[in-house]
Amino acid sequence: MPGCFNAPVAMMAQQLGFEAIYISGAGIINGLAGFPDIALLGMEEVARTAAYVARSVDVPAICDADTGFGEVLQVMHTVQTFESAGVAGIHLEDQVMPKRCGHLDGKRLVSSQDMERKLTAAATARANPDFLLIARTDARAVEGFDAAVERGLRYLDAGADAIFIEALQTEEEFGRYAELVQAPLLANMTEFGKTPMLSVDEFSRLGYRMVIFPMTAFRVMMKAVEGVLTDLRDKGSASDWMERMQTRAELYDLLDYEAYNDLDQRIAGDHDATTE
Repeated sequence: MPGCFNAPVAMMAQQLGFEAIYISGAGIINGLAGFPDIALLGMEEVARTAAYVARSVDVPAICDADTGFGEVLQVMHTVQTFESAGVAGIHLEDQVMPKRCGHLDGKRLVSSQDMERKLTAAATARANPDFLLIARTDARAVEGFDAAVERGLRYLDAGADAIFIEALQTEEEFGRYAELVQAPLLANMTEFGKTPMLSVDEFSRLGYRMVIFPMTAFRVMMKAVEGVLTDLRDKGSASDWMERMQTRAELYDLLDYEAYNDLDQRIAGDHDATTE
C-alpha cells in the first residue's frame, strides 16, 4: 500500500493498479500543517483529511489513527469517526502520547493492559465487522523482541484483526515474528529507518500480508520540489523540468475534469430550459 497524503496521489495509485492505499499520519501532519509527527493535529482534522482521500478512490484505504486520540471512550469515538469517513480500517499504536515516529529513539509505551482495553473498545465501537482493526506495537525498540511477540498475541486476543510490528531491524526478525505471531501481519517499509530495505515479494515470503510505504511518494515529491524551486530561484525558469512535469491534460484526466464539466453543463442546460 503506497502512502497517499492527499486525494490526487490516491487517485493516481488507483489508476496505476494498486489494490489498496495507506493514509499516513506523518504524511497528513507533515504535508498539511508542517508539523513533525508528534500528534499535533486533532482527531477531527486527521479524519477530515482521510475522508477526502478515501472517498476519492474505490479501493480500500487504511489510515493511521495514532494512539486513538485518547483513552477508551475517545478511542471508541475515533473508530466511529474514521468508519464514517469512509476508510476501510485503521491502526492504533501502543505508545504514550505524545507519540514519536516509530523509527526514532526515545519512545515510551503504555502498558499492555491499557492497550488491550483500547482494542476491546475499538472492536466494540465499529458498526461494520469488516472494518479492519490493526494493532501496532512499538515494543521491539523499547522492551525487546520477545515483548513485541507477547504484545502482538495479547492484542489479537483483545480484538485486533491484524498486527503491525514496527521497526524490526533484520530480515531474520521479520521471519521469526511471523512464525510466532500467527495472524495477518503488516510491515512498514519506510526509508532511512531501522528496517532493512526489503521488497514486497520478500515480505510476502516471510509471512506478511500487508506492506506500507508511508512516506515514499512524499519524500520523492519533496526532493523534486526542492530541485524545481532551486531552479526558479537561481535561473528564473522551470523550463528544464517540463519533461518531468505532469501535464495539464494528464492532471485533468486524473481528476475526471470533463465529467464535472459535462454535469455542470447538463444541469445548467436543464435549468435554462425550465426557466424559459
